[in-house]
Amino acid sequence: MASSLPALQAIAADIVSLGDHERRAAEVLHSNAWAYFSGAAGDERTLQANRSGWDALALWPNVLRPLAEGHTRVTLLGQEYAHPLLVAPMAFQRLAHADGELATAYAAAALGAGFTLSTQSSLALELPARAVLETTGRGPLWFQLYLQHDRGFTRELLQRVESAGYEALVLTVDAPVSGVRDRERRAGFRLPAGVSAVNLQGLSSLPASRDDGMCAGMLRHAPSWDDLAWLQSQTRLPVVLKGILRSRDALQAARLQAAGIIVSNHGGRTLDSAPATATALPRVVQALRSGGHALPILVDGGIRRGTDVLKAIALGASAVMIGRPVIWGLANAGAAGVAHVLRLLRDELEIAMALTGCATLADATEALFGDESP
Repeated sequence: MASSLPALQAIAADIVSLGDHERRAAEVLHSNAWAYFSGAAGDERTLQANRSGWDALALWPNVLRPLAEGHTRVTLLGQEYAHPLLVAPMAFQRLAHADGELATAYAAAALGAGFTLSTQSSLALELPARAVLETTGRGPLWFQLYLQHDRGFTRELLQRVESAGYEALVLTVDAPVSGVRDRERRAGFRLPAGVSAVNLQGLSSLPASRDDGMCAGMLRHAPSWDDLAWLQSQTRLPVVLKGILRSRDALQAARLQAAGIIVSNHGGRTLDSAPATATALPRVVQALRSGGHALPILVDGGIRRGTDVLKAIALGASAVMIGRPVIWGLANAGAAGVAHVLRLLRDELEIAMALTGCATLADATEALFGDESP
């Protein structure tokens, strides 16, 4: 992989938070890439709401609790992992660094974090899997899927994913079309030469239609609940649904035997004015609990501190996914930068747990958000 030593020196000198990584990445990234990674849909209200949603939650510390046997371990899809941090699926990571998804996968594995590869990865899906599959202590290795209009192509893609060793599918369900991303349009965003969605090579174009209808005919091929059933029939891998905000959608996912759900608004990149994930998460959790469903619930969107991770767990999440900060670390120092981002979050999570009296993540409940009556 490309050398990261100069950037490593910068990390040691003055980058001590994810906010510092963001500021440095804004200087390092080409304006084209910065517009793509940092921008969101419309007026970016949902992007801003994701942050303010976590900020609005105050943590009430518990004191003099026994902490000596504390840990951050979690169980996801039947496997135990060291902590609840996973890397969210993000496309075209070679826009941020020449090593792209390979560097991110290495860093995640080294830090025991989960790694989710995007369908729109800028590297062949086999490369990151081969690099980290045998790493001791790694986190989960998942593949994010956009269902394609060509089912034959999708079957072949699924066969590649399974053969490569991925352990679950993350089906994105909240993006039948792309959001209106003003920053990208102002920047005239284009993928540079050498960066493309290599795992979609060979996919046929959408069939022509005399009556395109809404969104240039793309909605004729938008996935439905029936497509989830079809997907489950085509793979032996568990299917996790990403992009759930409504309680009734979470309940439908559970009824159709989804292996888990990810409460997500796509980082604010699809529907502007969608609710913050911190707002949607407790509603989804309550609905599933009331319905007797125990499937794992993950959340992403706006998580920038270990305290945010603890808040997500206290609201009922099993784990969290980290998106843009991973790209900032990648831009700043390749694999070392991603590892630094993940290490900062894990360290901050442990400190937040200690300062709120949580020996384990099971101790993090909604009681952290309010003072009990004497």
